Amino acid sequence: MSEQKIPVIIDTDPGIDDAAALAIALNSQQLDVKLISAAAGNVGVTRTVENVLRLLTFFDKKILVAQGAQSPILRNLETAVDIHGKNGLGNYQLPAPSSSLLVKESAVEKIHQILTESQVKVTLIGIAPLTNYALLLKTYPSDISKIKEFILMGGAWGRGNFNVLTEFNFGVDPEAAKIVIESGVPVKIAPLEAGRAALIKPEISNQIKQFGKVGRMFFDLFKTYRGGSFATGLKIYDALAIGILLAPEIFESRTVKVKIETSGTYTAGASLFDLKGYLPSNSTTAEVIEKVDEKRFSEWFLTEMSYWKNL
Repeated sequence: MSEQKIPVIIDTDPGIDDAAALAIALNSQQLDVKLISAAAGNVGVTRTVENVLRLLTFFDKKILVAQGAQSPILRNLETAVDIHGKNGLGNYQLPAPSSSLLVKESAVEKIHQILTESQVKVTLIGIAPLTNYALLLKTYPSDISKIKEFILMGGAWGRGNFNVLTEFNFGVDPEAAKIVIESGVPVKIAPLEAGRAALIKPEISNQIKQFGKVGRMFFDLFKTYRGGSFATGLKIYDALAIGILLAPEIFESRTVKVKIETSGTYTAGASLFDLKGYLPSNSTTAEVIEKVDEKRFSEWFLTEMSYWKNL
């Protein structure tokens, strides 16, 4: 393994756009994926664990997997089966999973172990509700010094997709989002608007279909995915978090003060990205994507997916 690879842990809740993000991350020569932790989100955690294991079997990748928390810190779990299908993957039937990669430790315990043993700081990627990372920070606060940065798909500059002003990942577990963002660890965020801009158009999906069994699988998933329209463009939100690491030149970001609302009846989970100095001067800051080069994102996404064509 090259010492230049970036050590990462990915917390995910597959989820069709999660599957695309994993496909890119697992084939990247720039990343050393230490662990995939399964979160409750798009579907329940028992299903997300199974989906991660099925995807790894399908991709023929040997990455350790840990099961995360069953529910958000303080709230009942709300899923997105209407978007991703009852099994989280558009009801696509992947090969039976191998349980050999599933560790006995919980996600929090396994992440803690990896951070403790690592000689360098580890990047934590969150493309799901942030329950597992928040519990890690509360259980092992000294681990903060071992985390290089959080890279998250979550939040919105404006309107939401979970509630009026709330994006799904932050809305499912607002308390967790608040803990992670206020941890003191550097945070980079791909918000909803970035996914709405970086659409995967039909011509890209049709090209991906030619990339062997993986391409055909994603083409079938994309046809069932309700995150946008197959005909006019799909919002593959979670791939943006991987893009922040692998192709930062595609994005323009802005560092802003940020607060996560946790008490509002209709606004819990809303991300307050402050552009005009309303929040206190000592507020946490985050680097938030403001613009996406849509053409370059599509080209990057297609290139990354093309690496699977010989599988």
